[in-house]
Amino acid sequence: MSSSPPSPSDEILDIVDEHDRVVGQAPRGEAYARGLRHRCVFVLARDAEDRIFVHRRTPTKLVFPSLYDMFVGGVVGAGESYDDAALREAEEELGVSGLPRPVPVFTFLYEGGADGRQTWWSAVYEVRCTLPVQPQVEEVAWHDFLPEAEVERRLGTWEWVPDGLDAYRRLRAHRAG
Repeated sequence: MSSSPPSPSDEILDIVDEHDRVVGQAPRGEAYARGLRHRCVFVLARDAEDRIFVHRRTPTKLVFPSLYDMFVGGVVGAGESYDDAALREAEEELGVSGLPRPVPVFTFLYEGGADGRQTWWSAVYEVRCTLPVQPQVEEVAWHDFLPEAEVERRLGTWEWVPDGLDAYRRLRAHRAG
């Protein structure tokens, strides 16, 4: 008898307070539905030519379906470190193994959504991926490595995931000092 794989909405997440301290746990679906603050990682992946991995999410994603993103990443599982989640998510979404450990850049508290109920602690990383990528078809509908100038040109014309766009703007400001 075969069992179906667990649903992403059943994944257990640490629920955190405004200071990123764990205050409980909940399934991902419940955390999203109730606006419970959790943890996420954002990994900016560049290829050997310094181009940025950009993708459009599949229409079946729990949050921000069919939108563009310049980060790979996702939620941090219960008891998982940001660093481990960054490597796991980057390898999963890029479809590679043996990626170097993503380098942490900064963290911030994302607060978005029309009702302010989308809130998560966000750790931003960067990684160099020189391996051929094979993104998960369940997660990624389209992808390419684009020069940063092209990403900048697309900011006003493509519909981007709001948390990724916020993280990208913060990363640019961080680099500028």
